[in-house]
Amino acid sequence: MIKVGLIGLGFMGRGHLDVYLRLEEEGFPVKLVAICDIDTTKFQNKFLPGNLDVGNQKYDFSRYRLYSNYDEMLEKEQLDYVDIALPTYLHADATIKALNKGMHVLCEKPMAMNPRECQAMIEAAEKNNRKLMIGHCLRFWPAYEYLKEVVEEEKFGKVLGGYFFRGGTTPKWSYENWLLRKEKSGGALLDQHIHDIDTINWLFGMPEAVSTVGRNVIEGSGYDIVSTHYFYKDGKVITAEDDWVLNGDFGFDMRFRVNFEKGNIVYEKGVLKVNPNDGESFTPELSTDNGYYREIKYFASAVLNDTPIEVATPVSSMETIIIAMAEMESADNCGKHVTLSKP
Repeated sequence: MIKVGLIGLGFMGRGHLDVYLRLEEEGFPVKLVAICDIDTTKFQNKFLPGNLDVGNQKYDFSRYRLYSNYDEMLEKEQLDYVDIALPTYLHADATIKALNKGMHVLCEKPMAMNPRECQAMIEAAEKNNRKLMIGHCLRFWPAYEYLKEVVEEEKFGKVLGGYFFRGGTTPKWSYENWLLRKEKSGGALLDQHIHDIDTINWLFGMPEAVSTVGRNVIEGSGYDIVSTHYFYKDGKVITAEDDWVLNGDFGFDMRFRVNFEKGNIVYEKGVLKVNPNDGESFTPELSTDNGYYREIKYFASAVLNDTPIEVATPVSSMETIIIAMAEMESADNCGKHVTLSKP
């Protein structure tokens, strides 16, 4: 039985808690034994809802050992791994401390605030011979997995172009409003747009260069609206956009459109549609499990069976941060092309 500690009980932390409850109900050999959050009112089920339908139930916290300080939890608990769902600026510190205590680490995205912190996390994992994975959930999302398979196997030929988008309500549900403070979250670019940056890196590898335009709407939050072009040697046209000031009744939306030599694939409103150039459109049958469930089960299985992390390696996750930093530099310079190089 794998013993797990969850650090952070915000919106995503509760989403992870939902997954552990489900895994335990299904008989998977994992047990969440400890939870830590600086805001102890959350242990009384006092939450602010997020923009997705996760983490909205009432929880029985008497089942867990509860902490308000993760240093104390890491010192007292004998855990196989910790699941870190803290604000981004705390990812590196908490991850390195857990790894140095001999615990494996699943850390929410983005990996860290900059590549230097990412590298320190990787070095700690290697030094302690522990597993480290960043929770890039789209790598485990069935529709995106399908797209990955089509790209890799060239089922419709080579990619000609692609467009990725996500956006929605301004995130006003974070503890002390950390999400809207650039120095703690990196703004929409690093917190939300990072999903599509990582997807593009995962599908196509690091681009040669990027060009980004962005706009700061909310004072102090960083870029709230971004649009990036990614440049590749083969000339495919790849664009990703994000906007987290789509308020009113907009809600949340994520979508993509990828065009191939022999067809295209479109994902919108939660439906994946495949459009071959020479045949009828169809909707493939996919798993109904979301990426949060599948990523946590993947990591727990890797710890249980001592298998390598291959879907979301730490180095690949650091590359995603390198791309994000290049996008910030470009946006700071009115869309100037910024050249990238692998770490």
